Amino acid sequence: MDTSTRYLRQTTLPGFGSGGQEALASARVLVIGAGGLGSSVIPALAAAGVGTIGVIDDDTVESSNLHRQYLHGEADVGRSKVASAIDTVAALNSSVTVIAHTERLTATNALEIFAGYGLVIDGSDNFPTRYLANDAAALSGIPLVWGAVSQYAGQAGVCWAARGPQYRDLFPTPPPPGTVLSCADGGVLPTVCAVIGAILATETIKLLTGIGEPLLGRVTTFNALTGSFREIAYERDTTADPITGLIDYDLFCGITPVSDTVTATELADELAGELGRVDAADASTTAADASTSAAGASTSAAGVARRHLNLLDVREPWEVQVAHLPGAIVIPLGSLEAELEQGIPELDPSQPVVVFCHHGVRSATALDLLHAHGYTAAQHLEGGIDAWSRTVDPAIARY
Repeated sequence: MDTSTRYLRQTTLPGFGSGGQEALASARVLVIGAGGLGSSVIPALAAAGVGTIGVIDDDTVESSNLHRQYLHGEADVGRSKVASAIDTVAALNSSVTVIAHTERLTATNALEIFAGYGLVIDGSDNFPTRYLANDAAALSGIPLVWGAVSQYAGQAGVCWAARGPQYRDLFPTPPPPGTVLSCADGGVLPTVCAVIGAILATETIKLLTGIGEPLLGRVTTFNALTGSFREIAYERDTTADPITGLIDYDLFCGITPVSDTVTATELADELAGELGRVDAADASTTAADASTSAAGASTSAAGVARRHLNLLDVREPWEVQVAHLPGAIVIPLGSLEAELEQGIPELDPSQPVVVFCHHGVRSATALDLLHAHGYTAAQHLEGGIDAWSRTVDPAIARY
């Protein structure tokens, strides 16, 4: 590879030059997430010659990722996303160093990890991580480039506590859990990830080289259906409390532990018990039989009256077509309250019901509705049908 010409098309740009390229080569950038946004950001930074790229992600590649996560290919399904990202960058630019953080960003490890970088890009898909990234960047004194996508739209901005407003100034409080659909729940047009990811990479290069005007105090939004961009300016909230430390971000975002929670393995055991099975390990191979028969089981083998265990699926119909638990009653969350008001013949308030969704966010909201309507024995499946697929029955498709 002729390194003298590799970056020629960018070093000849007005204001960029060899100094800009040297700044990129010496930069250390952390990317949160090797998913839809990370898949556009990471290759762009590597191709541009950013010297050190850290990637933090604890997830593995799934087939449903491939339509938008260009870092990964069919052969990577089942692999760590970070490991896949390392291989992609190595093939793209062998002079770039990739630091692997195969873990989830938390309030416990964020400051230690951020200390090794001069800029952070947040490409995560959840609000607790977005607020955590903002606060950790502010405490670390480094800029944060952030983006978010959902369905046909996306947004991007830059936060730098020392020089302007932060994410908290734009969004002082997080939305209620379940009100903003994730890509997994609401879908996403793959090209939206590419557009927003390109903006994130561009803002990063601008900050590292000093060219242009960064999106500081401004957020740009993109609507794929109209092909339009919109810019929103915002300022620092002078009345806001200063950031003095990291907090419990799940609690801050309203994602609190649900007391009436059952894990996938516990539910499998319960369903196996409904069939009178002693060996709970059978539940993983007989999940369909168990969930179908549980609703109708009224007596044990000894003739002793048993309780009925019903499954309530509050996902959307298209999700049920992708993956489902046989025997589950399907009522989308948006229709549940009205159905409860009218009465649901298949559900007896005196009998236990386990409500589930994709990842456990919507079902937590549904559990509150069930309790409010007298279903005191209702429980919520932690991690949703995705946890069931991962820990009980891998034949159930993940999406």
